[in-house]
Amino acid sequence: MLYNGDCVEVMNSIDSESVDMIFADPPYFLSNGGKSISSGKVVSVNKGEWDKKENYENIEVFTKNWLNQCFRILKDKCSIWVSGTHHNIFNIKRIMDEIGFKIINVVIWKKVDPPPLIYKNKLKFSYEFIIWADKGKGHIFNYSEMYKIGNEELQDVWILPSVQSSEKKYGYHPTQKPECLLERIIKATTNKEQLVLDPFMGSGTTGVVATRLGRKFIGIEKEKQFYFNSYRRIENQT
Repeated sequence: MLYNGDCVEVMNSIDSESVDMIFADPPYFLSNGGKSISSGKVVSVNKGEWDKKENYENIEVFTKNWLNQCFRILKDKCSIWVSGTHHNIFNIKRIMDEIGFKIINVVIWKKVDPPPLIYKNKLKFSYEFIIWADKGKGHIFNYSEMYKIGNEELQDVWILPSVQSSEKKYGYHPTQKPECLLERIIKATTNKEQLVLDPFMGSGTTGVVATRLGRKFIGIEKEKQFYFNSYRRIENQT
């Protein structure tokens, strides 16, 4: 089921303890007028109005509101994944601690193909954080399935590529996540027929992978164009 609306308002209508796994890719608040390089061209780092700090009355309240709803609707023995960079992840982690989430791991997604620096005064940015947490009452972890990836215990640094061109054919999204990343997360912490929720659906990657793997899916996206792009992409996966 897909919703075009505010994630807090939509989640407020979802029954408590009814979701088996949540993947959240919230705004990173990177849109500050800076520059970056994409496909060899200098581009703006601005992602959209939804990523600008000044468009939120209070980022602290915004973060608490959506995380509180996630805690309420998540089943006791299930888990949540939240992605970010240093721009937002430390604040998210602090609020998750306050709400009652218990951190299981903090995964580092090391990108195979990070963009070059435009200003040569720092180290190249090549990774993102992904917090994996539960409600302190246990969680699903398909250990054997993850062991198969490299014929060894899966570590907390994942070396994976960025989004492939074939994953972009239904429209551009500036913060799209690769299908290989969501496939690993969904296989690791859910079983078939379980319900996955993405409160910031974006390009629809979570829904595409969840559907492909035989999971049920709820996606929420506030931006109308991204919602329609995601709808088409997920519909063509079914």
